[in-house]
Order: sequence, then structure tokens, then C-alpha cells
Amino acid sequence: QGGNPELHTPPEHLCAALEELGPTFMKLGQMLSTRDDLLPPAYQRELATLQDAAPTIPFETVRETIAAELGQPLEHAFATFDCVPLAAASIGQAHLATLQDGTAVVVKVRRPGAVEQVDEDLKLLHSLATVASHHSELAKQYDVVGLVQEFDQSLRAELDYLREGHNAERFARNFAGEKMVQIPRVFWETTTSRVLTQERIHGIKVTDLAALQAAGIDRTALSKRGAQIFLKMVFEDGFFHADLHPGNLFIEEGGHIGLIDFGMVGSVDKQTREELGLLLSGVTSQNTDRLVDALLELGATQQPVDRAALCRDLEHVLSQFVDQPLSALPLGPLLTEMFSIVRRHHLVLPSRLTMLLKTTITTEGMAVQLDPSFNLVEALTPYVKRLMLQENSPVAWASRFGKAVPDLLWLATELPLLVRQLVGDLDRGSLKIAVQPTGLDS
Repeated sequence: QGGNPELHTPPEHLCAALEELGPTFMKLGQMLSTRDDLLPPAYQRELATLQDAAPTIPFETVRETIAAELGQPLEHAFATFDCVPLAAASIGQAHLATLQDGTAVVVKVRRPGAVEQVDEDLKLLHSLATVASHHSELAKQYDVVGLVQEFDQSLRAELDYLREGHNAERFARNFAGEKMVQIPRVFWETTTSRVLTQERIHGIKVTDLAALQAAGIDRTALSKRGAQIFLKMVFEDGFFHADLHPGNLFIEEGGHIGLIDFGMVGSVDKQTREELGLLLSGVTSQNTDRLVDALLELGATQQPVDRAALCRDLEHVLSQFVDQPLSALPLGPLLTEMFSIVRRHHLVLPSRLTMLLKTTITTEGMAVQLDPSFNLVEALTPYVKRLMLQENSPVAWASRFGKAVPDLLWLATELPLLVRQLVGDLDRGSLKIAVQPTGLDS
């Protein structure tokens, strides 16, 4: 209540509060802005405006950190080092530099005290989540304790530059045969958990359409190439860049795509791929029953779900696109509508899936900006079909049957005993059925 009189809406008040609480809470807001299944669009839009900005670290502190981490003075490790940072964020800041052999690099230096501050903030968040779950059915329903735990793991991973370096190398291995994809090399001699040195990527921002045009870049081919990179990450490699916003992509000469910033990544295991395939199959085929089955299988909820009502809501959404050919089906708006329905029916999707779907929507948005005729559903369809074929192959059915064998054996052993007990209770007249009337006047 009260506060800044210029803030008129609850989402604006929430953003202002998170900014006042500091970087950890701002990052929490940024994470929540991607959770279409948890928050209404008005909150998401406002939270997405939170900028991970922070005061610059004094250059003397940067110099001391590098010397302590690398065991040598900054001047020995680097031939040149720009004292003015390229960018500053809550976790650290980046500087342009060159190695002694003249290689152009970007050096990220973690902010002093960042780990200690994050530890303190996360302890507070865990406490708040626990209290909320004990006193609020809504907090329990949306599993805020689990939500904070996931945020904890994600943020701690971003604090470790060694992990980010290994992520970059994994992407480089995955795209080793792709000449049109550039992943910056990591220079391990000048990299630690607090300092990360990577090859500098030169290029045009993917949103600078005028510069792309002037450079003679084929935007239609570029949009398709970008989408294929993302789909390869998800469906072939099972390891994807989870922060694919325009600031992390650069277009190099000849239309090569350079990726940077590998602190936030996602893994796609076999189960998640199957879940995604089932969900996207329901969307792309506009099959309501399949979509409902997928959502009920995926979604966690603390209360019964009205399947018929869920089916009606999804049918209403799909009916808006029923006359459109597959090549014109807009996946982003469709998924956004679906998330709204998921929220209304109190279903909470696994965070690994919501992160993946949100990145899918972002990828489609960037591709459409490059080429308004681009359609992600068309690019997705071969992958979804392949997944569905794998799901229904004899090997997949044999695997599912194998997993069910212990339950079937238990049922075969215990069912006769349970039936005998039930019949015995009926014979003795000792079977009791509890009836608890509700909503009746006393």
C-alpha cells in the first residue's frame, strides 16, 4: 500500500518492490516473467522489463580479482584490457581485452560478495516460501517451495563461471560439424570460477534489420537457420540455450550465427522430449483429447481437475485456428492461450518444460521479426512426427511394458486376497461406507 504514487497497477508495484529488494529478487522476477503457467500476461510483461543492471565494479577491484584468481598481474595475463566495462550486471561485468598473442577476448569478472549476497537472499526466500506454504493454499497449490528450490539451483549455476565455460564447450562440441554456427572458444588458462575469458564474437545484432540488409544477409534463410539451431539443441542434443534473447545472438559475415552467454541452459531428457512431443502433437494436429491427456499427465495440482471443462476451454482456443493450414498456424499465440487455460485450471507444469516452451516462443518471435512469413510449426512438424513414431514403436511399447511388470505382478499376487477380504466383509455385514454430506442446512 502507498509507495510511489506514479505506480498505478499491482504489477508495477511488484516490480518496484523487487527492484528495491536487490539483484537476487530482480532475477527472481525475470524468472517469473517466463512462467506463463503461473502469472497473468500483465504481470509477465511488467516483470520482463526488469533489467539486470548494477553499478560498475571499480577497475582497481577488477584488477585485484584477476590477479588473485589467475596468480599473476592483469598486465601479464592480457596484452590489453579495457578499463571501461562492456556491460555490468548483478553477478559480474564484462571487459574487452586481448591475449598476449593478440586474440580478441571478452573477460567476465564476478562481483565481489555476489555469492555471499545471493546466499543471504536465498535463505530469506526459502524461509518465506516455507511460511507461505504453511499458511496459504494458493502457495501450496503452486508449490512455491519447489519454485524457490529451482530458482536457487539456476542462480547458483550462473554464479560459477567454470560451469558456464563447460556449457560453452558442450555447445561447441554439439555444433562442431555446423559451419554456420559460431560458439566462442574458452581460454582456460585465464578462466576460474570468478573469471571467464572467451573469444570475442563480432557481428550484427539479430534485431538490427537495416544493418542485416546492408550486409546482404538473406533474412529468410537466416530465420530458418536460427530455428533449426534451436530445434537441433532440443530434439537432437537434449541441451539448449535457455536465454536466447536478441542480445545473445550475433550475425556474422555470410550469415553465420554466433551465440554467447551460456550461464542459463536447459537439459531435455528422454521423458521431457516425449512430454513435449505429446503436447506439440496435440497442438499441431489440433487434437483436443491428445492435448488434454498431455496436460493432465504433465500438470501437478493439489485439487481435482474438471476434464470436461478443460476440454471445452482448449476446444475454444483451437477453434480460432481451425481453418488455418498447418503452414500458417502461429505457435506462440497458441501456446500463450494454452498457458492461460493451464493457469485457470490450477495446473502447474514442470519448470523444465515451461522454460523450453518459453524459449520456443522467443525463438519464433525472433524468426518472425526476420521473416514475417516464417512458421515454426512447419519446422517443428518433422521432429514431432519422428517423436510420435518413436513413442509408438515396438521397442517403446516393450520398454513401457517392462516398467509395468512389477505393478502387474503385485496386482496378480494381491488382487485375489483383496477380493476375498471384500467378499468376507460383505458376508459378515461388516463393510462400512462413510458418507459425509456437505452443503446441507443444519
